[in-house]
Amino acid sequence: MPNPACRLHGHHVSISPCPQLISTKPSIYDKKDLTFTESSVLLSLSELHFTLQKLDFLLQDCSRENSRLWLLMHSEKVSFHFHNLVRNIAVALDVLPLSALEIPDEARELAELVRHRARIAVFEMEDEDKRAAGLVLRIIGYFESGVAPESGDPGDLKRVLDYLGIGTWSECDNEIRFLESLTGPEFGGKKDEARFICDLIAFLICCRCIALKNVGGGFSENSVAARRLDFQVAGFSNIDDFTCPISLEIMGDPVTIQTGHTYDRKSITKWFESGNRTCPKTGERLVSLELVPNLALKRLITQWCQENGVPFPGGRFCNSAKPLDFASGSPAAERAAGIVTHFLAGKLFTGRDDERGKACQEIRLLTKTSIFCRSRLVEANAIPGLLDSIRHKENPEAEENAVAALLNLSKLAEGKKAIVENRGVDNIIQVLNGGAKMETRAHAAGVLFYLSSDKRCRETINRHPGSVVGLVGLIRAGSGQWRRNGLAAALVLLVGPESHRRFLSAGLGLTLVNVLTEASGKEDDVADLLSVLAVLAEKPEGAKAIISAGGLPIIIKILGSPSDYCISRSTKECCVSVLLALCTQGGSDVVPVLARDSSVMTGLYSILAGGSCGPSRKAGLLIGILHAFGETRLSGSSSGSSIGPGIGPEQFVHVW
Repeated sequence: MPNPACRLHGHHVSISPCPQLISTKPSIYDKKDLTFTESSVLLSLSELHFTLQKLDFLLQDCSRENSRLWLLMHSEKVSFHFHNLVRNIAVALDVLPLSALEIPDEARELAELVRHRARIAVFEMEDEDKRAAGLVLRIIGYFESGVAPESGDPGDLKRVLDYLGIGTWSECDNEIRFLESLTGPEFGGKKDEARFICDLIAFLICCRCIALKNVGGGFSENSVAARRLDFQVAGFSNIDDFTCPISLEIMGDPVTIQTGHTYDRKSITKWFESGNRTCPKTGERLVSLELVPNLALKRLITQWCQENGVPFPGGRFCNSAKPLDFASGSPAAERAAGIVTHFLAGKLFTGRDDERGKACQEIRLLTKTSIFCRSRLVEANAIPGLLDSIRHKENPEAEENAVAALLNLSKLAEGKKAIVENRGVDNIIQVLNGGAKMETRAHAAGVLFYLSSDKRCRETINRHPGSVVGLVGLIRAGSGQWRRNGLAAALVLLVGPESHRRFLSAGLGLTLVNVLTEASGKEDDVADLLSVLAVLAEKPEGAKAIISAGGLPIIIKILGSPSDYCISRSTKECCVSVLLALCTQGGSDVVPVLARDSSVMTGLYSILAGGSCGPSRKAGLLIGILHAFGETRLSGSSSGSSIGPGIGPEQFVHVW
């Protein structure tokens, strides 16, 4: 691969004897009282060792396969670094008193050879690199002027890719991923540098979409999944999972201690410095105070902050209102994004089957990371083309990519409108019920989730006979994030008595209880299932369905589980919401069961003592119900006369 580091191959002889020189007189390092000559030798060898380390790091950077374009555009700077390091080697060898070293004559001659070559070595940017870098800058200039590369024969784009040795989709995508990593939340570069990186990302995206005609074997579902969480439905993440149990604030630097619990580094460090050697959550005595960074959780917190416009703790997001958008980084990147989106939208209508499939995939990727591209694709009338791709079920991959792209576009108000106007609701519900892949069905549920934010659209979806059945089926058959997409959509559609009856008729109550039984130990699934159960229990029919399905003992078990059972406070707060709704709608069947289980009171008082305002209030109301039931039972009164199906909050006894 042609790159700035390749021309250094001819100079490797110049530095190869240096490690041998460093190890020639190890006895010097053991002496305490050094002579002037010995001190000079030690200083020279130390400087030589330090320079060779820096040279090794620079060579490692130059050998990265996914940084070819980055290195090409910084060839001059890289050459300058090599020039300085080799000059430092020459200076270190000049100062080194070879006569004081007990080394063979061959090593002495090698040192002289290295010194000579280091003095005369020239590191300059090669002419081929200059021409290739100039071509890239010229194309970026075209983008800034709004000039598009010829889609039929993108010769300039192809020439750059050939020079860099980028021949497959995955190689080009890896280059983009590397550049995106340089503009992450903790990127500390200058604005000009960030703008230039966005230009390069736009250039590579244009190459990937236009110059690389076929994905071939280069596209990997694993690589895309590792890069982006396509299944995440914004707003359905549990914020309590991201907060520190000590400070109750979002963790900027989550670390895990010996017990397996995670805290913010600043808070847990203060706790330890105060003389505490116990886990704040469990009270367990700690043998080790070692803090292990929880990088997976930090990545999830970062993404959640980006998706929801929340500033990252520590203020490291210079633009926290939206996720990274390369198109907003520079005028050239913005215009390049416009060129690419119009090209892809056109391929949806005029391209061959394989070209339409590739266009769906590229649109899916672009709309996940770029709000600007979403808007441009809606303007370019891409939604009808994506809906048309859904109707062609011969290609499951194209169907999945098209639905995932529609999921991203449905986040825009204009996107929702375009989907509805093009009769897309029917198509989405058909995919929800009969999609070729479970991932595709989960994406369809995500589309319904976003469309349901509009009241009229929500009513249209609720009236469709296949929407409720499809969501219940996804919740029953899916797992992980697929199921959570179905739960999120069901949660927003459970508005009004009619929708409750439709979901109950489809078996939602029994499905939720069965899945809750199977999901023990899966914190995310349990919390999401309880959230939907709480809404379902607000109606008498829903409460009856939950009780009939045997859900009450399971919910009691979760609420009363010990603190070290990996059940978070937020999950137990969801249990309180469900139990309060069940008591309100079916008190005579629920309250006696709760009163007989001592673990219920323990769980309720823990929520009352340390919960937030809303959950604490609900826990207090539920405690009041149980105390009232106990008092009436002790006084010999009939429990049915005091607590019945129609009990309301105004009858509760406040006990705190």
